[in-house]
Amino acid sequence: MADRVTVIGWDGSPLTRAATAALSAATLVAGAAHHLALAEVPRDAERIRLGSVDLAARRIAGHRGSAVVLADGDPGFFGVVRTLRAPEHGLEVEVVPAVSSVATAFARAGMPWDDAQVVVAHPRTLRRAVNVCRAHHKVAVLTSPGAGPAELALLLDGIHRTFVICEELGTARERVTVLTSDKAADHAWRDPNVVIVVGSGPTTATAGWIGGRDPARPDGVRGWALPADAYQRAGHGPVVRDPAPQDRTDAGQGTEGESAGMRAAQLARLGPRTGDLVWDIGSGTGALAVEAARFGAAVIAVDRDPAACARATAAARSFGVAVQAVQGLAPHVLERLPEPDVVRIGGGGVPVALAVADRRPERIVTHASTRDQAEALVTALSGSGYTVECALLQSVDLDTSAWEERERSVAFLLCAVRSDLAP
Repeated sequence: MADRVTVIGWDGSPLTRAATAALSAATLVAGAAHHLALAEVPRDAERIRLGSVDLAARRIAGHRGSAVVLADGDPGFFGVVRTLRAPEHGLEVEVVPAVSSVATAFARAGMPWDDAQVVVAHPRTLRRAVNVCRAHHKVAVLTSPGAGPAELALLLDGIHRTFVICEELGTARERVTVLTSDKAADHAWRDPNVVIVVGSGPTTATAGWIGGRDPARPDGVRGWALPADAYQRAGHGPVVRDPAPQDRTDAGQGTEGESAGMRAAQLARLGPRTGDLVWDIGSGTGALAVEAARFGAAVIAVDRDPAACARATAAARSFGVAVQAVQGLAPHVLERLPEPDVVRIGGGGVPVALAVADRRPERIVTHASTRDQAEALVTALSGSGYTVECALLQSVDLDTSAWEERERSVAFLLCAVRSDLAP
């Protein structure tokens, strides 16, 4: 094992005294080409071009002498330190940090970043990074080849964002470009780069006590599975009774179609989270769409009724979240939507369920008002490669002044999990 391993962050500024001392004593230096070209790297030191950090760690573990690893920015922030310290390598490292590339990018843009989300985009994680950009108003994306500004812009098709693209930070070729997302795909961008993606939604500034997403929602509302009229008021629509499942048609007409208790059960089985894209088909008041967005997911609310789409958009704005409303009739409208992770089907029956299953989301949650409808949905989803659970839920609303029943809701709740993911 190497006698000493020092990880040095580099941000383009002159190396510190500690970094220079570690480099002068190094018998092995690992880094990118521009790191190995630094004048401070000893001429007689073994040099490793840093591609796979795991391979470099194995070389370092077998080296006798002092090793230095050079990395851009702060190597402890989405950097090489985590890999080098992995148990299988057995390395103990000292870190000489530098300013992270994310902090530098926001400094170049003159923007605060304590309210920003930070994601890493690789080709395998690009879609989830884009979903974070859909859901949050300010995101810093650490890109990689094949998952850069152009690819981000292409997957954000139809979603307006402003891109601040910072290329080769800290070098003589540094360049900062500001443009709208629809223009980013028309350019060739140099690696490495950081992309700050800014939306027009509400800010989630945290008044200086916590970074990232503020747990105190901007609307001041605590809790979820709120009564439907809370979303109707927020969306400036008429306050009407939230119909029980048996009161609605199942023709995909965009009616909300379930009680707050049913909505809570559906959300519990969907489990929306940051990085997910949720389809809410038949969004109605927009209540479920808004609540899924409040969990940090990106959400597309689909409804055939333009008024329902307007209500969902207004409710999302009032609750301080981003929801994309798409007007159209399922299943045909679904063909042009990006790939979902989880889907709530509020209406449309078997044809819509089959169309959704063809897109292979991880989970599909829906409900039925009769056993025949439930059996047909179970048969369709099971035949499409899903493991389906069904429960009969009954909710009784009581008047506590007289302990009399005010309203009763009975429905079949179905949760379908893709069979290759089912326990």
